[in-house]
Amino acid sequence: MSLETKLVVSSIALLAVVSTVIATVTTLFFNAFLTDRLDLQVYSAAHRSARTAGPSNPPPEAREVTFLLTPGQAMETFGARVRLGVIQRAAVLTDPGTVQDVPAPPAVATVTGEPVTVNLGPLGDYRMVGAQTRTGDTLVVGLPLTGMRTTLTRLIVVEAAVTLAGVALMAIACTLLVRHAVRPLGRLAATATRVSELPLATGDAVRLSRVPEVDTDPRTEVGQVGGALNRMLGHVETAFAVRRESETRLRQFIADASHELRTPLASIVGYAQLTQRSGEPHGPQTAHALGRIGSEAGRMTTLVEDLLLLARLDAGRPLDRLELDLSPIVVNAISDAYAAAPRHRWLVSLPDQPALVVGDADRLHQVVTNLLANARTHTPPGTTVTTTVLMTADQVSVRVADDGPGIPAHLLPHVFGRFARGDGSRSRLAGGSGLGLAIVSAVAAAHDGRVEVTSTPGDTVFTLHLPASREQGLSGESGASREQVPSGEGGASGGHEPGRGQGITGGSQETGR
Repeated sequence: MSLETKLVVSSIALLAVVSTVIATVTTLFFNAFLTDRLDLQVYSAAHRSARTAGPSNPPPEAREVTFLLTPGQAMETFGARVRLGVIQRAAVLTDPGTVQDVPAPPAVATVTGEPVTVNLGPLGDYRMVGAQTRTGDTLVVGLPLTGMRTTLTRLIVVEAAVTLAGVALMAIACTLLVRHAVRPLGRLAATATRVSELPLATGDAVRLSRVPEVDTDPRTEVGQVGGALNRMLGHVETAFAVRRESETRLRQFIADASHELRTPLASIVGYAQLTQRSGEPHGPQTAHALGRIGSEAGRMTTLVEDLLLLARLDAGRPLDRLELDLSPIVVNAISDAYAAAPRHRWLVSLPDQPALVVGDADRLHQVVTNLLANARTHTPPGTTVTTTVLMTADQVSVRVADDGPGIPAHLLPHVFGRFARGDGSRSRLAGGSGLGLAIVSAVAAAHDGRVEVTSTPGDTVFTLHLPASREQGLSGESGASREQVPSGEGGASGGHEPGRGQGITGGSQETGR
């Protein structure tokens, strides 16, 4: 239960218990009071009867109950004459001057000078007391308990009604008061909720909400919590500002370093190629060294270009925003992949309609190329790699699946991280620099899309999701696709539509799984 509910329920329960205890004590006290008063009335009736009772020696008078006709006796007064432990006669005063004989239980004969309660059957319970006459007989006089019990019943009904009304009013008043008292806690919770919904992980500049000043009064407990929360949010905001400044400097450094390294790397490659083409005789070791210099300089150039691209994406540099069809891009990337790995089996499935998105053609081509290169690099020859373009009314997806060995479970949560590689030795034979999938994720995010991966041995699937263009959304959902056309051993598929832009591009990017 919420704090408000707990407080209201606790208050109502406490009031109900206290009211019940008060009502019970009042009822018991009032019952004792009424019983004492009735006993006094019974004593008075018995004494009047004893003073006015006639002698019982003559036989006709041995059974008389004329003492019930004594002035001052109340209606329904019970009277019995007991002689030597035997009830001579028992009657009830019905009307003024009239008595009616009634059966009397044996308990009446045992009544003494102390008031006792005796049940007279249909007449109900009577409070009785005995009084001795001058002749030695015992006159038992009693008054009914009906009136007293009726009064008690009315009292209990009134107490119950008052208790219920008090509990109901208390519930309403307590709800309003508690709701007003915990309202500042609600404002604190709302502030914390707004902060928790901010995109703090992106590293962008954000202004954290603060608790209103009215809820930061240090004289109250809620104000102390509100003040502490504001101080904590201030520390968090300062920490984010410091981190953001540090990341900005780091991104700027990477961008500047990558930019500055491009020129010397281009010079190294150029001089290596110039030396190789000079026509001057070189020894085998020199020729090999020049070849390795050119190869490693090219690899270094690719790494620098990837770092520069990531730095620009992190800095929020805008990309080209043109409407384009993903199908030709996928076909060209598969052609590059086949040229790089002819011993893999490449399959493609394209939709009948253009898969229109808005984005940067070069960057999207690099994304698809990196996904295919990742599958090519980390699967053995003969692996089947299937690329499928899927379309819905508001989304275009590129699905790259392979039946290779899969991604290790410990690496799967970090596969899109930078320099994430499955080979702990970081050998060049096991893959690239480890930036390929990081570029895929960054470019997808820059296009307001996302990339996902699932992997089990024999089934690894990378799926790129991009928002469809407005024209694609208006054309409706299209799930139709042409049948996959498997390549022969070492052949590429031909499942694309003629004239849709198949071509051969440059070499594919290396990635690290």
